[in-house]
Amino acid sequence: MKLMRYGARDGAKTPCILDADGVARDVSSVVGDINPETLGAGALDKLRAVNPADLPVADIKGKRVAPPTAQPKNIWCVGLNYSDHAAEAGMEIPAEPILFNKSSATYCGPDDDLLYSTKMSKLDWEVELGIVIGKPALNISKEEAMAHVAGFVVVNDVSERAWQLERAGQWVKGKSFPNFCPTGPVLVTPDEVGDVQDLGMWLDVNGKRMQTGNTSTMIFDVVTIVSYMSEFMRLEPGDLICTGTPPGVGAGMTPPVWLKTGDKVSLGIDGLGGQAQTVVPL
Repeated sequence: MKLMRYGARDGAKTPCILDADGVARDVSSVVGDINPETLGAGALDKLRAVNPADLPVADIKGKRVAPPTAQPKNIWCVGLNYSDHAAEAGMEIPAEPILFNKSSATYCGPDDDLLYSTKMSKLDWEVELGIVIGKPALNISKEEAMAHVAGFVVVNDVSERAWQLERAGQWVKGKSFPNFCPTGPVLVTPDEVGDVQDLGMWLDVNGKRMQTGNTSTMIFDVVTIVSYMSEFMRLEPGDLICTGTPPGVGAGMTPPVWLKTGDKVSLGIDGLGGQAQTVVPL
């Protein structure tokens, strides 16, 4: 299944399923919304039992595309998780996944603006595969991990590198400004994704290709990440895990390249759709 939501940022959202022709069908009569509560209560099973052709066509034209699930309780991240990105950064491959958080307030739609503060100086981009948790996970094995995954999404893990690397403390400082986590446009369930460890990824800035990668170069794959994290914390329905980025970030270029007001960022992952954002002054 491919699921999406639309509606104004501060207003009600309409949940949808894409039918075989890619037409958005309104599923609000089946599940009121796609959020942590409904995911935990079996929303995906309810939607699988419905024939999309029996549902009304959603009035989506000209409407804002919202994140495909409502705001998660937690946004988790894995740092330095692509072997080619580690080489770009000149850093050793980690022995275990490097974990950190983004504020849940960073969560926004796939095409929402990126906000530029006058206190920023090194704004960067990162196309990432996002994992959305479908049911609670605590101390689970790799073999059990995929059964706890609702689906996958495109994420732009936007980062202010000066805050992240030059202001002391944890990476969360450079990762948590509003709109630093564009997510979507769709949530794609594992059965429709196919081999999640062989998905092409890309990101352009002002029409120039910056990142080209593939999930095959992830150091820790999806099932390893979910199982590993569940050793230390209870993963909850709706939680978003950002799994790292391939090479081509601005910080890795010589000289470094940083986003500025007016820049346009577009990105996507095979089978998961694409995003487009504009950097605007706060």
